[in-house]
Amino acid sequence: MVKKISVMALAGMLALPTLGLASGNANVADLEKKIDELSRQLDELRGAMAAQSEQNKALAENVEDLGTDMESMDERSEKWDLISRFDLSGDFRSRLDFYNAETVFGRDVDNDTLWTNRFRLNMRVNATENVEFKGRLAMYKTWGNQSAFTDDSGAMWPVFDGNVTRSPVGSSALYVDRAFVNWNNIGGLPVWFSIGRRPTTDGPPAQVRMNTDERLATPMAFMDWPFDGISTGYAWNWGMEDLGSSRVRFCYGRGFEAGLQDGDDRGGVRDGDVEDMDFAGLSWDIMKKGDRFAYIQSFLAFDLINYPNFQDPIIEANFGAMSGMGPRTNLGDVWHTAAVYQNKVVGLNYFVSGGWSQTQPDSGLFNDPFSPTGNTDNENGYSAYVGVRYDLDNAGLKFGAEFNYGSEYWLAMAPGHDDIYQSKLATRGQVYEIYTIWDLPTGEAISKYAKTFMRLGYQHYEYDYSGSGDWNMAPIDLDDSATIGMLNSVMPNGFDPVESADQIYVTFEAFF
Repeated sequence: MVKKISVMALAGMLALPTLGLASGNANVADLEKKIDELSRQLDELRGAMAAQSEQNKALAENVEDLGTDMESMDERSEKWDLISRFDLSGDFRSRLDFYNAETVFGRDVDNDTLWTNRFRLNMRVNATENVEFKGRLAMYKTWGNQSAFTDDSGAMWPVFDGNVTRSPVGSSALYVDRAFVNWNNIGGLPVWFSIGRRPTTDGPPAQVRMNTDERLATPMAFMDWPFDGISTGYAWNWGMEDLGSSRVRFCYGRGFEAGLQDGDDRGGVRDGDVEDMDFAGLSWDIMKKGDRFAYIQSFLAFDLINYPNFQDPIIEANFGAMSGMGPRTNLGDVWHTAAVYQNKVVGLNYFVSGGWSQTQPDSGLFNDPFSPTGNTDNENGYSAYVGVRYDLDNAGLKFGAEFNYGSEYWLAMAPGHDDIYQSKLATRGQVYEIYTIWDLPTGEAISKYAKTFMRLGYQHYEYDYSGSGDWNMAPIDLDDSATIGMLNSVMPNGFDPVESADQIYVTFEAFF
């Protein structure tokens, strides 16, 4: 029985391969396919691993390069940071003027189209936490002119240190208009010291007419003279809401450098004993609260030169004192005081201001170079200046009007004025001005400084006395035909002062 079972088991075992082969013949092909597929996948895996190896190698090289690039970026970042410290802004103005003047003897002097371009670049940068530099470069030229800008009306001085960058010239040169350093918060106190080419042009309330709406200079507009000097001051809050803040400054500057003196008269061409011309005084922001501002200044101009920096040696040599210029000399001092109050109520801007000047002669040439005995008396001059501007913000329009009056001996220290020919604030007589400003719809502002507008204005000058803006000239009553006729006969180029003038201007201005 056991033997029978064993034989049967052996027979079954011998039969299994035959049965498996019979049933598996159909799956051999599938098995081969699976093997081929596995082989293909293995080949792909090997290829992928090889590619990954190459990528790893390249990545390692890139990491090395990245480290180098990061070092380079650090260096560039430092330079970018240095550049970013500079706050740059500027403005461009193209202006067209029509000017017509009528002289005492009835001559018509006019310029029917005077085009000018003015470009200014402002910069501001901190050297340390409390030391900052401010500067401005300026180009101001007449169209189609590469020589000196002349004025046959006699109502304008040639270019010198007190009006360079402020008077249109033929040159396209870029001059330094302002360059000064402020040291603020000295000793942790609201005290500062400043030195350099001063911000002393277009002072209040000029910003109303010029459409900048922020103060452009320290002194009131009766003092419009770019000069080099120093300033130190102290600021405080009054502690009362309505009064706001206040600050007072002491200012000193040089208006003319006499240079090396040798004491040689040289035949009357040069006096040889000329002193420097300097300024010194106080400037006080009495209060500043929003649009409300009250200000007063008082200064002394020492040792005024008769004609600084542009004495004509040919005229001097041939005509001497007869030229009305004579040898360069100091005339005396001028004490000058001015004040302004301005405010805005709803859309109405307004200001009132006044000035007083006193000439204190050292020689008889001051104010009266033609008198045989000279003028040795102190002479007082006065000026009043008022203005309004109404803003229609929704329409982008502003309408303004101004009036100023100067008395017989009035002197504005304003050779750096912005009136092309004659400073209206220096006028010994009356000036009327009306203007309109159109803030152009030029799209969204790209910078905080952005502003684009046009300004159209008209000025009418009525002179009562000669010598406006010129401390050399006697204030001759323009109705005094006998005196004017005598001077006309003795002066080499005659004496025929402007009696009235009209000026129309239009500007296109962009601040950026």
